[in-house]
Amino acid sequence: MAGAHLRHVEARTLHGAHFRYFDFLMVAFVVVLLLSNVIGAEKRSVIDVPGLGLWPFGAGILFFPISYVIDDVLTEVYGFARARRALWAGFAALLFMAVMEWTVVHLPVAEGWTGQAAYERVFGAGWRIILASMTAFFVGDFLNSVVLAKMKIWTNGKHLWTRTIGSTVVGEGADSLIFYPLAFYGMPDWPVSALGAVMLSQFVLKVSWEVLLTPVTYVVVGWLKRKEGVDVYDVGTNFTPFTIED
Repeated sequence: MAGAHLRHVEARTLHGAHFRYFDFLMVAFVVVLLLSNVIGAEKRSVIDVPGLGLWPFGAGILFFPISYVIDDVLTEVYGFARARRALWAGFAALLFMAVMEWTVVHLPVAEGWTGQAAYERVFGAGWRIILASMTAFFVGDFLNSVVLAKMKIWTNGKHLWTRTIGSTVVGEGADSLIFYPLAFYGMPDWPVSALGAVMLSQFVLKVSWEVLLTPVTYVVVGWLKRKEGVDVYDVGTNFTPFTIED
């Protein structure tokens, strides 16, 4: 992927640079993040695993890992600082979604409307789950991006699969360990045995998704690097999450 037509550059030399496809990826990242949290955050489903029987998993796992794949692509192609901007955009979008959900759930109900109970079930998750989701996202995605950026330097840009999978193991592991205990521990519908099983299955499935999508990641990363004309390395990058500067 790093052919003669690519410029190997340090991220700090690209301050203020404009890239043609970064905005599209950031929008995709935010959309996947929001929809996976709205549609599948609370539902618990099962899959029949040969030899293990029915294995529980959170329904959001079907799509949420795509956000980690996009995070990998953003960091690999554009560097940590620009991936950080996308992560903050996602965090702000989650916060706005939480405020919007709380507002519409608590609006007065019109006479004759019978959908309030279902509406509260879907969108009235409560601040505990919202806080857990935002905390897990903040920690997990930033760890994912930091690990990938540092591994790119350690591997001299080789063996992309090692850093996409390695960063996912760290990031998704943190996400699962934080979200489920904070969101559901002690709830009647979530006994400790089910909580542990779902956490484990979530982690395994998330990493499995990353492995399965590795060929796609290679294609997208290679295409973007050729189109943007750069191969960014985070040498000397400030890895603090508490800024949106390039």
